[in-house]
Amino acid sequence: MWSILNRKRQQQTTADTPAFTAPSTPARFLDPELLARIGSLELLARAVVEGFMSGLHRSPFTGFSTEFTEYRQYNAGDDLRYLDWRLLGRTDRYFIKKYRADTNTQCHLLLDTSASMLYSHAGAVTKLQYAQFLSASLAYLLNRQQDSVGLVAFDKKVHTHVPARNRTGHMRTIFGHLSLLEAGGETQLAESLHQLAEILTRRGIVVIISDFYDQVDRLQSAFQHLRFKGHDLVAFHVLDQNELNFDFPDPVLLLEDAETHEQMPVLPDVVMNGYRERMQKHVEDMRRCAAANHVDYEMLTTKQPLDFALFSFLSRRSGK
Repeated sequence: MWSILNRKRQQQTTADTPAFTAPSTPARFLDPELLARIGSLELLARAVVEGFMSGLHRSPFTGFSTEFTEYRQYNAGDDLRYLDWRLLGRTDRYFIKKYRADTNTQCHLLLDTSASMLYSHAGAVTKLQYAQFLSASLAYLLNRQQDSVGLVAFDKKVHTHVPARNRTGHMRTIFGHLSLLEAGGETQLAESLHQLAEILTRRGIVVIISDFYDQVDRLQSAFQHLRFKGHDLVAFHVLDQNELNFDFPDPVLLLEDAETHEQMPVLPDVVMNGYRERMQKHVEDMRRCAAANHVDYEMLTTKQPLDFALFSFLSRRSGK
């Protein structure tokens, strides 16, 4: 992964944030750069999730907790245990109370902390910061659903492992470890995933948050290993917008590999088209690899609001 050492690093990027509108769901569009000003990951996660969930009272996401969701009219064949008799007495109309069922799922959040995750264009939110925000929000959401949540962080090897729990005080442990993570070390993503496939013995949901700078065939083998162990996989591919666009005004750039620190001068106008084609091919290869191995895949940029990722996660899980 090459980072850019150009003289105009403080210039703001002009890349537009992709619009996101969930059907029947009012999105809050929480800007990651604004979220970065919140000093506590716990407060950040609460703000994101509570605001997001407030718009889901008419959503299709049943099956996530024991929480009452809404009424609907009674249809022939419905279970009478869920008929609201008090409402029947007041209105003389038949309504069924809909609930979200408790899943007791175990979920592990796998977070890539290799040096390439430190990249940001023009001083924006780094990929690691975005991954921390996303991990904290997902952990808070899962805990709210009474699911067990664990955290694993790795670069060339696993260096942080918080086993999945659902008990008082566990979220403080998750947030504490998340806030201490720093980017560094080389990427050995596939090897780390193979290692974790042996460590995570109980079946559950495994959420991988990474920039996925590894060979796709190696990642496919790691996905297959985790799937063989019985896990449901979700992959959030986090990139900076300029990693996709490669849009720089300087006539000459000095690129530096974030992991090996090797430097290379390049002419942006000369390499731009080839870079974009290779990057697009890598993203498309990732999509095909994920689809072939039944991995729920979502590509995100650090400019996208976290509402987008949460809605993507819930909509995919609701179909499981």
